[in-house]
Amino acid sequence: MTTKSLQNPFDPDSDLMHSHAEEAREHGAEGHVCGPGCQHHHTRIDGQDVPLEMAHYHTPTEPAMDQEAVIDRAVESAVVRAVFNHSEVDRRRFLKLIGGATFAAALGSIFPLDALKAAVKDSVGPLEKTKLKVGFVPITCATPIIMAHPMGFYERYGLDVEVIKTAGWAVSRDMSLNREYDASHMLSPMPLAMSLGLGSTAEPFIMPAVENINGQAITLHNKHKDKRDPSQWKGFRFGVPFEYSMHNFLLRYYVAEHGLDPDQDIQIRVVPPPEMVANLRAENLDGYLAPDPFNQRAVWDRIGFIHLLTKEIWEGHPCCAFACSQEFAETNPNTYGALFRAIVDATQYASDPENRGEISEAIAPTAYLNQPVPVLQQVLTGRFADGLGNIVDEPQRIDFDPFPWHSMAVWILTQMKRWGYLRRDVDYNGVAEQVFLATECGEIMRELGYEPPEKTYKNFTVMGKVFDHTDPDGYLNSFTIRRT
Repeated sequence: MTTKSLQNPFDPDSDLMHSHAEEAREHGAEGHVCGPGCQHHHTRIDGQDVPLEMAHYHTPTEPAMDQEAVIDRAVESAVVRAVFNHSEVDRRRFLKLIGGATFAAALGSIFPLDALKAAVKDSVGPLEKTKLKVGFVPITCATPIIMAHPMGFYERYGLDVEVIKTAGWAVSRDMSLNREYDASHMLSPMPLAMSLGLGSTAEPFIMPAVENINGQAITLHNKHKDKRDPSQWKGFRFGVPFEYSMHNFLLRYYVAEHGLDPDQDIQIRVVPPPEMVANLRAENLDGYLAPDPFNQRAVWDRIGFIHLLTKEIWEGHPCCAFACSQEFAETNPNTYGALFRAIVDATQYASDPENRGEISEAIAPTAYLNQPVPVLQQVLTGRFADGLGNIVDEPQRIDFDPFPWHSMAVWILTQMKRWGYLRRDVDYNGVAEQVFLATECGEIMRELGYEPPEKTYKNFTVMGKVFDHTDPDGYLNSFTIRRT
């Protein structure tokens, strides 16, 4: 097995986070690639010219390497990136100052690189398969899974991944259950529902990593600009992307906190994300709680306005995730491990706001999100027009953190019970720990030079109310508006 090589981390002219511009152009990307000095681009936001940092790097690919060489280079790259806190600018500047060979010798004298490489090779083993199919729904929440293709993260771990655009979550679920996909971008409640047999046949699915946190919004049609109080929403028709979604559970939570019963006072319809803007335009919907870029696209098309970012409901809530069947992970442990590492690595790269401009261009082409770059920049950078005449600066509008807290899963299970999707008692912690692989994710994060949380459970605050993960039934029973 061979793969394109990784860049040499001890070379000050190399690019450890390279973007394959030629491949992006093949998929219909517009724009250009330039050297490190080409940074100051501008975008139009609601008629205003706004500068955005857009640094692009590309260097020629080295000859292909075998798997052992790839592992050696990946270990070197992870260690060097960790030394410089994943800053390409600092790494390049330092290596130009003292020289790559000098730094390599100094690092080797204080860090057992050879022993680490040997240990990784012993733990990884040969990949059972290198060609994989990974599904994604075209939303910004899928950023790590998508960007890992044009930006070389899959290649870094010896994988040849075909990322497949999928119309919606029911299709994604069915393709995963039918083994058409090896792994998939899923909504974080989906692996829980699939494992419990909710909405489909029961089959164990696992969620090794969260794709993004925050990253959703409530968007309303422009005709409702005078109805900012949710108590005025009786009779409204809302879209959500899937029943087993954070979007559905957060919308229900939000309106219930404002005194509306989501099953009686409003209508909630499942609408695939790519169809949401068209349904808003046709006034089939009064609004939606949706993933981006479709909130921002409604503003861009002057159809709707952003009523609320979901981070205002729950700061740091999970949204989408990387998931696969337990069978895939057990049958192909080395391939699964390589894919897991690629996703965590890409997610951590996306977590740096300085990289968001580059990422916006990488995921914009037709084969991926098929969206105007300025729309994606507004979402990923958090500097955006809200459709109400304001330019908002909210850097945490969307963020990327791979750690799948077990207590996030417990909260989701309480909401499944609250609204009647889950009609039986469950072992909250047992299900959470079976599906959300927080411990394993922490191990991969450490291996790649990142710092995971020390615990896998913590309490959260949702709309001012503390969720105590040690008393999920008490939390569930505290709500007046519920089905159970």
